[in-house]
Order: sequence, then C-alpha cells, then structure tokens
Amino acid sequence: MIRLPNVWFTLLLIFSLTFAYGQHKDQRLRFDFYEGTFDAPVESAMWVDAPQQLTSKDVKAFYQKVSLSNYRSVIDSLKTFQQRYELSDWLYFQLIRKTAQQISRKEDNYARYTLYKWFLLTHSGYDARLALTSTKVIFYVLNDEDVEDIPFFMVGDKKYICLNYHDYPNTNLNQDPPVPVNINVHGAIKAFSYKITRMPDFSPASYVDKELQFTYQHKVYYFNIKLNKDVETIFANYPVVDFESYFNIPMSKETYGSLIPLLKKNVKNMDQKKGVDYLMRFTRYAFLYETDEENFGKEKRLSPEETLFAKYSDCDDRAALFFYLVKEIYDLPMIAVLYPTHITMAVQFDKPIGKPIIYKGRVYSFCEPTPQAENLNIGSIPKKWVDKPYEVVYQYTPVGK
Repeated sequence: MIRLPNVWFTLLLIFSLTFAYGQHKDQRLRFDFYEGTFDAPVESAMWVDAPQQLTSKDVKAFYQKVSLSNYRSVIDSLKTFQQRYELSDWLYFQLIRKTAQQISRKEDNYARYTLYKWFLLTHSGYDARLALTSTKVIFYVLNDEDVEDIPFFMVGDKKYICLNYHDYPNTNLNQDPPVPVNINVHGAIKAFSYKITRMPDFSPASYVDKELQFTYQHKVYYFNIKLNKDVETIFANYPVVDFESYFNIPMSKETYGSLIPLLKKNVKNMDQKKGVDYLMRFTRYAFLYETDEENFGKEKRLSPEETLFAKYSDCDDRAALFFYLVKEIYDLPMIAVLYPTHITMAVQFDKPIGKPIIYKGRVYSFCEPTPQAENLNIGSIPKKWVDKPYEVVYQYTPVGK
C-alpha cells in the first residue's frame, strides 16, 4: 500500500474539493411542488461554480458558462409546468427558487444560488436584473404594480423591484448602494406580477382541521375548516401589495369547500342584509385580534386563507376576509375605506342603512369587520372615525351590476 505524505494528501483533498462543483454527471431534477411533480433533465455543463463574494466579472463569467450548456431543457420543463398548473408569476418564482435550490443549495453558496434564480427567471422571459454591493447580490425584476415594502430602482420610467430583500433583513441599501451588472438577455422583457388568481390544488390528505365558533343572535355556530400549512409557505415572503391584488387572492379548493358551502347554508333563510350582518360578525368575532406590529413586528397583510389559519389578525386581514365572503356568497358591490390607522368595508344594498358613504355615484353602507369598543351594526362606524378623513382604496363592481 502506497502512503502519501501528509502534505500531499492535504493538497489532493483541497484540489478535490475545489473542483467538486461542476463535476456532476448528467441527471434529472425531480421534486414535488404542491399539486404536481417537477421533472427536468440537467446536463453536467449547467453546474458552474461562483465565488461567495461576487464581482461584475464573476457574474458575466457565470452567465457565459451556463449559456453554453443545454439549459433550455430546464427552462422548457419549467414553462410546461407553469402552463399545466396555471401558476401565477409569484408561484412560478417559488418553483424557480426550489429548482435553483436543487442545483445549488442556498446554504452552501448564497451568491451562486441567486445567480441560478436570476438565470432561470430571465430565460423564462422576465426582465430581471442583478446589482452588487460590497457584500451583497441584489436581485431585481421589472414590476409596474404598487408594492409598498420593498426597495426598487428606476430605469427611465421602468421600476425594478427587489426579489430577495427578505434575505437581507434590516439592510439599508442607501448606505451601500447596489451597482447594476449590465447583461442583456435576449427575450427577457416581461414584467413580473404579484397578482395571485389561483391557489394550488393541494392533496386533500395534506390538510389539517381547525375548529372555529362564534355566537350570532344567541345561537352558537360551529365550523370545522380544512387548512393547509403550505399556504403559509407560499406567502412567507409575499410583500404588501395593492388592495385590488390583495383582496382578490383566492382560497384553495379544500378550504373553500369546508367553509363557503356551510356559510351559505347558515344564511340561506336570512334576507340579504341579515346575511351580510352574519358574515360581518363572523369575521369580527370568530378570530382573535392583534396588530401586525405586535404579531409580526411589521406590516403584513394576510390572505383570507391565512386569516383562517392565523391565531391573530388585524383590520386589513378582516377586511380582506369579509370582502371575500360577501363576494362569494352575495357578489355585491363593495368599497374598501382607509382611515389613517384603520381600514373598513362598505357594501351597496338596494337601500342604504345608517349613515351612507357615496363614492362615484354609488351609495354604500358601512360594514365593520373588526372588533371595536362599540357593538356596531351595519351602517355604523366607530365614533373616533366620524368626520375623520378617509380614502377609498378599492372599489369592486360585479359584472353586470
């Protein structure tokens, strides 16, 4: 048996570790993604190394090397999956994140993981950009929507919003401004959207049951709602979007089926106004209240399904849930009314109730879905908001009404 001197053994080990990445054999990526299984062939040439701390030169070298591989097989598989399961841009980006994680683990080399996300997103047709600070790689994408809590930069009249800001919490990019890396990717022209119009069809076996109850006119109503923990994962880094996008986030199939039919049954024998009153009080009293600052330490808007899951929720969350319930059960015209530190809802009935609010020629009645010191009926608002300035931040008008 030949024994190598310790120094030679050490050098050989270093050499092996240095060149390990990129020596992968051709293989397949295969993993579950919510309702489906993603499967794509990946050739070894697509594995390209990159340093932990990037320079513009490193980014360009990475791009050139990956571009020489048969990366289209992965892109085609991603796009086919997106079309088959009708993934919104946000869910498609989550698929890209998971794909990049399979190629280059985030925990091993964050910079390289980000490069793969950027490469896959741009070659999927989205106008995504990279910028470097002295210690960070910042990932931007073209977006023309109103998103409140994420840094962005402008190129002419185009806005590029940061996709990985959550990986750098409490970072002030003004103190260490990112410098863009200029790489022109052919066909990368699409704007990214945060609108979510469809939730995945999760496996029924992946749901858990949650019991809710509330009292309406001296009768206790019980609910056994099916909820999926993957919903929390989907919205973990979801930003504060405009109210139209936020209010129209749907529920998943099983959650919808466990709640909406039961609510419809409960209000079946009620007239419309009493039924809306029932939904208002369900939204107001079936959940515990806590502000976002107390709950999350920052502003975070929960989707209707997240509100059902959460232990605590605030006025934004209740407004979105109430809107969703009224829309699904009665499909009435509604507006969201924003005060300086509170948001509430107003509904258009055949005849207004209480003190009406008039907006663009339509007359609405206040419906307060959040617990207040007063026991508010339809048409009433808390005394502290009377005569205070407000803004209508979303108007919903059903088709044909």
